Amino acid sequence: MNKNFEKKLIVLTGPTAVGKTDLSIKLAQKVNGEIISADSIQVYKHLNIGSAKITKEEMNGVRHHLIDVLDPKESFNIATFKSMADEAIADIYSRGKLPIITGGTGFYIQSVLYDVDFTENFDDGYRAKLEDLAKNKGGDYLHEMLREIDPASAEAIHANNVKRVIRALEFNHQTGQLISEHNATESAKNSPYNFAYFVLNLDRNTLYYRINKRVDIMLEQGLVDEVRYLRDELKLTKDMVSMQGLGYKEILQYLDGEISLEEAVYILKRDTRHFAKRQLTWFKREKDVIWVDKDILDTDNSQLEFIMNELKARNII
Repeated sequence: MNKNFEKKLIVLTGPTAVGKTDLSIKLAQKVNGEIISADSIQVYKHLNIGSAKITKEEMNGVRHHLIDVLDPKESFNIATFKSMADEAIADIYSRGKLPIITGGTGFYIQSVLYDVDFTENFDDGYRAKLEDLAKNKGGDYLHEMLREIDPASAEAIHANNVKRVIRALEFNHQTGQLISEHNATESAKNSPYNFAYFVLNLDRNTLYYRINKRVDIMLEQGLVDEVRYLRDELKLTKDMVSMQGLGYKEILQYLDGEISLEEAVYILKRDTRHFAKRQLTWFKREKDVIWVDKDILDTDNSQLEFIMNELKARNII
């Protein structure tokens, strides 16, 4: 498929805590854009502190899509995201605006950028069997099953992400194909968009410091009380997709008496750092990425200038 130069799209992504939010607002204001969130937790209502969800004030008048739109008891997956994002892009175009996908979930971004097919024809019986295995033997057991048949997927998917592990296993069960090979085939497609794919990056030590600091701030803002409210008032449980996000499952373990608060905070900081490392690994494998090195371009103005020049060179603005 040839690129349709009428369909212009900007991606602004990077690892967690790198500083995507502030820059995305300034960029949207510069290019008459609207933002589509590529985040699996910010899509849920009530999950605010742990997801570092942008506030109405921080939006500064820029319209955002796929934030605060689902009840936390609802399921949300890559196919749902793709469908909702496609609708949002069409809506943004209809008003003469430029869509900007912002968020750190690389697989979500890839699904839109290369129009990945997520036709679902899975056997519910097999899925139920895998879910029972996860409950009885744990996520690590399923992850080892995946590693045996599809090492590439096991490397890309964390053992804690049971939903994606199950999807990879059942895809192989139904089709006989490895989902890593399927995804590689899909991502090799030409994009239907004339796009620019920016990835923000920081020195690793600086990024890890920012991650640890962000967790401390979340705790000061009332993360424990937020999770307590979600558990006690909204009756959310650890097996729900919304409560499997970083910041929620760890504090839930603490509230359920499984670990101390000190342990929960340690695990949260450690796993968030690991998550950021996996995000960077993903982005380094992606094609057509434009790296924005915040150690060199060390102000929002210099980063914006660099991005604007790249957008002009690609005939996007």
